[in-house]
Amino acid sequence: MTRLTTILLLLGLLAAGSSACSSGEADSAPTTTESGKTEATQAEVMASDIPVAYTPTGGYGQNFPAPVLATCREPLAEGAPDMRGMWQAVAAEKDGVPLPPDSKALSTFQRIEQCGDRVTITAGGIIHDMRADGTELNGVHDVAEFDYSTPVNVVASFENGVHVLRPIGTPLEVTRERSGEQLIWNYLGTKITLERIGEADAPPPTISPESTPTTPPTSAGSGPN
Repeated sequence: MTRLTTILLLLGLLAAGSSACSSGEADSAPTTTESGKTEATQAEVMASDIPVAYTPTGGYGQNFPAPVLATCREPLAEGAPDMRGMWQAVAAEKDGVPLPPDSKALSTFQRIEQCGDRVTITAGGIIHDMRADGTELNGVHDVAEFDYSTPVNVVASFENGVHVLRPIGTPLEVTRERSGEQLIWNYLGTKITLERIGEADAPPPTISPESTPTTPPTSAGSGPN
């Protein structure tokens, strides 16, 4: 075998190897979905990649907003209760006394989305989007439900499997926690028990006009959800 033949054979092997690598890369390339995003891109969407959502001016009215965190694929933070879903109130009490069936508290429904340590609660015309990391910076900075204009600033955290909200400048606490298949929401001596009626992307429940859905105020004069 001449030296020239050896060189040509080596070049042929290198070319074949290069072709094999190219073929392998093409086979493993992410596929494109109908939305135009690749599967790899969708899998990499983290909580920090999605802009913070805020309540529209004057509240969202009768047009229930689309989910905020639907594309997020980040696992729930360690210690976070799984509160994801559309929730409807089934029982309510004030200072241990059951509220009557016609109480507005029983028409409460709320959508809760979660991704990583991020929690987005949509209810009563407002959207409160937060990181439950215990910092003021990443808490709720939005408006209250009762007038859609009073500023609210709230620190959010996960503590022993409980979602805790502390309005800045007050000693108040608003908590949500799972109890079996139910969600327990506590604020100002009021306890509301909710049941999940669907996933977070489910449509809101249909409520008769005489019992318009509302979220009761969750702090003194403000409404941190």
